[in-house]
Amino acid sequence: EVQLVESGGGLVQPGGSLRLSCAASGFTFSIYAMNWVRQAPGKGLEWVSTVNSGGSKSYLDSVKGRFTISRDNAKNTLYLQMNSLKPEDTAVYYCAKSPGYIGNIYGYMRGTYDYDYRGQGTQVTVSS
Repeated sequence: EVQLVESGGGLVQPGGSLRLSCAASGFTFSIYAMNWVRQAPGKGLEWVSTVNSGGSKSYLDSVKGRFTISRDNAKNTLYLQMNSLKPEDTAVYYCAKSPGYIGNIYGYMRGTYDYDYRGQGTQVTVSS
């Protein structure tokens, strides 16, 4: 059974940092592209970042230079380091598994998602 379990969310002041983790099980983690997506209150799902199985990374423009995605294949864990957080980053953050070893970044940027599994999410609130 595939499981994706996020952790690390919380309340942080603007300018602060958080590191999200996603523990994966039930599949061969290292051979799949993995993603972070988010959903702000009252809005739809928004792609944030992807790391392919080979390690290449892509980011939503608004988080470039502030967020860093990484993966530890030995620990079957996906991470998202979030720095310089802004109130507009407030959302539920989900990790999601792509069906292949490369994510469909072109589609993700246009709101077309092909994820076959997604976690339950972790709340990130950026507020003073």
